[in-house]
This record gives sequence, C-alpha cells and structure tokens, in this order.
Amino acid sequence: MAGKEKDMLAYERELWSGGVARIAGVDEAGRGPLAGPVVAGAVVFGASVAEEVLQGILRGLTDSKQLTERRREVFFAELKSMSGVDIGVGMASAAEIDEVNILQATYLAMRRAVAGLKSPPEHILVDGRPVPGLPAVSTAIVKGDSLSLSIAAASIIAKVTRDHIMYELDAAFPQYGFAAHKGYGTKEHLAALRRYGPLPEHRNSFRPVREARAEKFSQMELGV
Repeated sequence: MAGKEKDMLAYERELWSGGVARIAGVDEAGRGPLAGPVVAGAVVFGASVAEEVLQGILRGLTDSKQLTERRREVFFAELKSMSGVDIGVGMASAAEIDEVNILQATYLAMRRAVAGLKSPPEHILVDGRPVPGLPAVSTAIVKGDSLSLSIAAASIIAKVTRDHIMYELDAAFPQYGFAAHKGYGTKEHLAALRRYGPLPEHRNSFRPVREARAEKFSQMELGV
C-alpha cells in the first residue's frame, strides 16, 4: 500500500512463527575501496527485543548507506550497549583480498562474522546474493538492509566498524586522507597513491593500486 511504512521484521516474524528462534542478519562493508579490510557484521535479536527496539531506540534503522554518519554512530552505540542482542564481526584483510579476490574475501568475512556470534544461528538472512559455506540455512534478500531489521543492524555494525579502522589508519598515515574517503578511489586518494605509493593496507589486486605501485617503482628506479 502506497505510503505504508515498511515492516522491517516481516522476514524475521515469518521465521519466528515457524519455530526458528535465532535468526542472524548478515551484511558487509568495504567491497569497493582501494584500501583497508572488507568487514562483515552479524546480528541476532531476540523476538521480544526486536519488537521493542523497532518502535523505540532503533526506529528509523535502515541501510547504513542511507543514514548520515552521525545517525550510524548513534545506532552503532545503541546496538553495542543493548542486552539481548548477539553481535559478531568478521574481516578479511587487504592481503587476503589480494590472495582470493574481493568476492571470496567478502564471503570469508561474512562467515567469520557468523562464527563470531556467541551462539550459532538457526537461520541466516543475508543482504544481496547467497553466500556459500554458511553454517545454517540462509535466505539471500536483495536490498535486505532496507527490508530486514537484522540485516540493517548488521550493515551498521560492518560500516561503522570499518570506518573506525580507517580513522585509525588515517591517524597513522594522515597524508593519504583515509578519514575523508575511507579508502575509496577519490581524486584525492589517487593523487596520494601516486605521490607516496601504496601501503600494505592497499589492495594490490585493484588496478589503481597496481598502477600506482608500478609508477612509484619506476620513479625510484629513475631516482625521481
């Protein structure tokens, strides 16, 4: 019905009504950047907790990309401090991305996030496409981070965790500007790559990084 507010617990309620108690939402952040890890989050709500927070402190929670940074940080803090919520985080490093490719590294991060939960889930709701190797039956939901509270919460955990990692990287290497672009291939980031060369946290399997590394190596050979 036009104008009707989306039911962010529709998928969860269907599973709960079928006797499935522990439902994990899973999402990732950081597939596209040139630097830093890909990070995944997994979140399990108890049914009563989910119903309560959906109308309260998590009202308005949706796909992390649709929220301001301030709103993401607020939701992140609420989720981390909330009782009755199980949270897992998984990562794959730049080196692992280079070794197995970004898609397989994303799957790896998601499996690690689920493994990081205190108790295994009975069913997993995944944003986007199916993920192989998960330890429970899963349902892949296109744009699931805007349709499922569990996946939306996982997207917040993944995105804000990764942002915090990039802030730490920015503090260590301020010349690259990671706090501003979070590792994405902005004009400023590409310029820094060409000037300073890649760091170990850069993804060498991504073409702009390979080209910057080759250019920097040529400059060193020529003594530029």
